[in-house]
Amino acid sequence: MAYWLLKTEPGDYSFADLLREKRTTWSGIRNAAALKNLRAVAKDDQLLLYHTGDEKAVVGTAKVVKPAYLPAGEKDPKAIAIDIAPVRALDRPVTLKQIKADPRFAEWQLIKIGRLSVVPTQRDQFEAILALGESD
Repeated sequence: MAYWLLKTEPGDYSFADLLREKRTTWSGIRNAAALKNLRAVAKDDQLLLYHTGDEKAVVGTAKVVKPAYLPAGEKDPKAIAIDIAPVRALDRPVTLKQIKADPRFAEWQLIKIGRLSVVPTQRDQFEAILALGESD
């Protein structure tokens, strides 16, 4: 099992939308590096969902229910999608400011390549985010 962070603009699609819908197709990735990462995603991989824009925070977790595929009728080989389902909302968001201030995340691509929308994540980073997002 691998771990990833997916970024979304909450005004376009939020974690609350995913919770309500119970499953969604994650698509629209165009960056070559992000597409390479998306193609590496496997069923049951664990995900952190990150809201961009004004929030800039990890807000919940999800899992991959269908790995990378080309949607039916799609002719563009770069139009890769995955299907995801929510696991749970964090008790409190973990902000980018908190992440940048924590040395455990110094080498994370979320920090090093800030524009990347599909970010590989180490298990210890994933678990640290979960711990930071728990209630006191």
